Amino acid sequence: MLVLITTSANLYETLCAPLREPSQAPIELVAANDQLAPDARRAYAEVLKLRPEPARTLLRTASPTAAGTLLVADCADFTELMISQEATRYTKTIEAQNHRLELLAKSKERGPLPSYAAAELRLHQAAAQVTFGHEVQGAWNLRQTYLQMQAVVQRYPGFLPARKTLGLCQFFIGALPPGYRWFLKLLGLSSSTEAGLQNLGLAAQRPNDFQPEAQILLALIQESYYKKPGQASQLLTRLANQQPDNLLYSYLVISLNKRQHQTERALAAYRARPEGAGYLPLPYLHHMAADLLLYQGKYAAAEHANLLFLRQYHGQHYRKDAAFKLYLAAWLANDATAANRYRQQIDATGRTAVEEDAYAQRFYEDKLPLNRLLTRARLQIDGGYYREALATLRTFSPAAATPLRDQLEWPYRWARAYHGLGRLDSARLFYARTIALAGRAPYYFAPQAALQMGYLCQADGQVNLARVYFQKVLDSPKHEYKNSTDAKAKIALVELK
Repeated sequence: MLVLITTSANLYETLCAPLREPSQAPIELVAANDQLAPDARRAYAEVLKLRPEPARTLLRTASPTAAGTLLVADCADFTELMISQEATRYTKTIEAQNHRLELLAKSKERGPLPSYAAAELRLHQAAAQVTFGHEVQGAWNLRQTYLQMQAVVQRYPGFLPARKTLGLCQFFIGALPPGYRWFLKLLGLSSSTEAGLQNLGLAAQRPNDFQPEAQILLALIQESYYKKPGQASQLLTRLANQQPDNLLYSYLVISLNKRQHQTERALAAYRARPEGAGYLPLPYLHHMAADLLLYQGKYAAAEHANLLFLRQYHGQHYRKDAAFKLYLAAWLANDATAANRYRQQIDATGRTAVEEDAYAQRFYEDKLPLNRLLTRARLQIDGGYYREALATLRTFSPAAATPLRDQLEWPYRWARAYHGLGRLDSARLFYARTIALAGRAPYYFAPQAALQMGYLCQADGQVNLARVYFQKVLDSPKHEYKNSTDAKAKIALVELK
């Protein structure tokens, strides 16, 4: 997320200017040639496989100034930058984007593709700028992307790729939690998740050059924000089976199974991922594998995987989280010397822009020792080992001297384990106990419990009670996962309406 920014008066006035309606240009039909040329289409398929160099080779035979060529070339550069997180690539990538935008502005090419490509490049540039700490420029380019894509959709309503990107922007702007209303006001933007889903759905349902991308985005939103993982699981499994040489699809399968607590499936996909010449190194895969191995109690293997991640990774995100997981692996293996060394690394490296890193940094600063049994139960639950987690939890009994954090975590872990086993009445009991005990304590256990209670009530048709629980999430004090938890609660409240 963007952090609060201060800037010059001119730029501030520009960002705060009211959002204008798109110009009333005549609606134009989409022609068959408003698609990527064959070479550009093949190159884009290579980009989706995370193979940018083979993509660039294919583009050498394409028209160098064609909108499709410029777009796919930027997709290759942007993908390489965001995966490598190499700061040395940043300036070169931004300069190349600016040059491509100049070429697109001068293009005599007809149809929606030049305008669409320009807006996509703006979105890529915004994401890169925010990632590398240039939030003001990123905010400006996000605004430009939104306005430009609105105009493309209005003029070419049948051009589905524009609906994909506009829908994505609409959804995530609409999903921003209440704490970011200042940001929307600053940019002069307003949007809704419903409109975003509608546009994404149109781009996902009908054939177009970017249909797989739209389908994946829609399915992942359904899985992450609406507790509907079935569509994502079926889609990603099918795509990975159809293209076993596609590293992106393999990554998505690993990530989805990890989030759905399917550890064995995730590890199997990790070990079967495509490798070899032409593929981008994807260090984050090793970080995910380290988590999966922690869930299984394979501490030495988890340590090896996270060290591999840190050796290969050039970015600043997830470094604190990796150091924290290295600490857990050593601590749970009773290696006090290594555990202390890794604990010190949490403070010495990385940023706290992502929630996992913020959690790791808070652990370091709080200096409150973790409880070994609760930590082991948490990892077992994250891995989908619910019965094992219940057995671990039975060996722990909170007492009057138990820190408040552990007193709250204990019923919350019981609730998560019972929820995973489908024992919903027991889950409700322990979620409610967590919420009642928490008060205004600044830990994530009660807000997460309220979120899960809201989902359970929603599934049972208890709309009013669900609304109460989702509002509890939004009213909770600040905690490490507040942004993502609040966003889910906000979307759930909208769905209840």
